[in-house]
Amino acid sequence: MVHGKLEVLLVSAKGLEDTDFLNNMDPFVILTCRTQEQKSSVANGAGSEPEWNETFIFTVSDETPQLHLKIMDSDVTNDDFVGEATIPLEVVFQEGSLPPAVHPVVKEEKYCGEIKLALTFTPAEETRSPDDSVWS
Repeated sequence: MVHGKLEVLLVSAKGLEDTDFLNNMDPFVILTCRTQEQKSSVANGAGSEPEWNETFIFTVSDETPQLHLKIMDSDVTNDDFVGEATIPLEVVFQEGSLPPAVHPVVKEEKYCGEIKLALTFTPAEETRSPDDSVWS
């Protein structure tokens, strides 16, 4: 099992269903990787075409199956669920990095837009113990 860090560059989303009727929605993203959760900034008034360009770092192993993104609309009372995307991580563990690409956003199993992100996996430096010396 290889451990390391997963760097997620959250770029933007488009075609999202606007949940606010009077104003543009204020979307943000909750990123979850196993038990680790991080939250993007709120794209105030960005509506269905938000841009974030934010980077998030997760500690992972190559057995971490996926990254889950939950898009929400920030409201004063209750935040509204906009949609979600699940990104399989197997390819980034094999390739090391994936350039910015779009992934479908779904809500109740229906397509409701897309989200763009890039992924980079950096394996942790393996520490060698004195017993591993090449000078045997």
